[in-house]
Amino acid sequence: MIDRAHNLGSLLLRAANRSARKRASLHNSIAWALPPDLTIKVFSMLDSQSLCYAAATCSMFNRCAMDPLCYSNIDLTTVVPKVNNAVVSTMIQRAGKSFRSLKLGIVPGPTSSPGSCQPLVYSIRNSVDVSSFSWNDKKTRQGKESSILTRSCLYPLSGDNGAAGTLLRRLHLYNIERMDNASLCVALAACPSLLDLEIVGLHVELRQTLMSVSSNCHLIERLFFESSKTGRDDSLKSPTCVDLVNNCPNISSLSLRGFKLHDYKVRILVKVLGRVGLHKYLAFWSSGCCMPGRVGFRKLKYADFSTSYSISGTFLRNLGSGFGGNLLEVLILRDCMHLKEVEVARFLTAVLAGDFKFLRYLDISNREGLASEGDWYQRSYNSSIIPLKQVLEVRPNICLLAEFPSEGCYIDIDHMFDSDVNSEISLPSQLSSHTSDGSLLMSSSESSYNSDQGSGNEEYQVSGFVIYEESSDEVDFLVV
Repeated sequence: MIDRAHNLGSLLLRAANRSARKRASLHNSIAWALPPDLTIKVFSMLDSQSLCYAAATCSMFNRCAMDPLCYSNIDLTTVVPKVNNAVVSTMIQRAGKSFRSLKLGIVPGPTSSPGSCQPLVYSIRNSVDVSSFSWNDKKTRQGKESSILTRSCLYPLSGDNGAAGTLLRRLHLYNIERMDNASLCVALAACPSLLDLEIVGLHVELRQTLMSVSSNCHLIERLFFESSKTGRDDSLKSPTCVDLVNNCPNISSLSLRGFKLHDYKVRILVKVLGRVGLHKYLAFWSSGCCMPGRVGFRKLKYADFSTSYSISGTFLRNLGSGFGGNLLEVLILRDCMHLKEVEVARFLTAVLAGDFKFLRYLDISNREGLASEGDWYQRSYNSSIIPLKQVLEVRPNICLLAEFPSEGCYIDIDHMFDSDVNSEISLPSQLSSHTSDGSLLMSSSESSYNSDQGSGNEEYQVSGFVIYEESSDEVDFLVV
């Protein structure tokens, strides 16, 4: 009798809760000022986690949040790992034909943003304050998958004959430790319409990745690649540079940060040459093989080779006289260990002479100082050789960052980029203090030169459903 009464009471309680939810949902639908189509439009502007919060609010919001338009731009980047493969798969399935953008992985913290000069490479083993996050402290998650993205997290892009990948326009991947070359190349092969690719901290080889991009992503306009092993990846070859330039002519923003790049390879990417000039330039490695076409991205406006270990600056010689290099609006050579003082001086002299007419932003800062002509171990900075003040006087429209350990630096931000010049260009954000002459004296920044972590190999799991579970401080992504 007691058990029957208890069961009956439980049934009545659940029925009452359902009735209360229905009344609340009806009230919300009446009180909510926006019609469903506008509500869906608003939800489509939210990031993925905010969308999860909204979906957990009430039944009406949950129905609106299930619309494919809300998942056209999927952003699953987090500060700590709490997203797994099944979550990615489910959200891509929900996006359907509206799928356009995907961001995955771990971004170091709220102060770092993609496109800035701060390193975005991160490892789970790094020291990070996670006191404000609740992974497993509130409840156990027995029987559920771990919140770790594996190498097969991009499998939905190539599954179903690549239907999802064909729709993708933007792909950003951050610090997915278990991603490998094969999995990334398979995903890129399924994305022929990709316009924006950003890769940070993945344990993948530069040469293989660029080969995959040049073979499959012919429409790409922006390429950002930051190495997980700064200064150690020397895999890039000259033919790969040539193929990338010839097969992806629409690239206007190129960032290759932390790789062991040599000047002649960089010159292939940024300097437009004629057929005869190209043949002579490639003769040292092509053994008489004449390469047709031209070298150098014709539309390149943004170039970032920060922390590139082997760049000395010789690629800058006569760069402004060519059709390609003369179109540069942003050039960043921050913390390039072998960058020579004399090459920087030649470049700035060319700027004074009238080359690089479109240049608006230049960063030649180096926390160790510039390399001397004779021995790069001898670091130097001589204001009498490098005409910084003269450049700022003659070209006041240039934002010049020249941050060195000895004599400080000069910067003019009165003519920073307007946001409508190039929406894809993101200028670095730095701490600074005003000086008496109206310039800014920049403080020394830190760059990472030794991030080298292992990778794992986990297989793809069948996705289930995303459950929005609400706690006192967050809504987690959970999969059952």
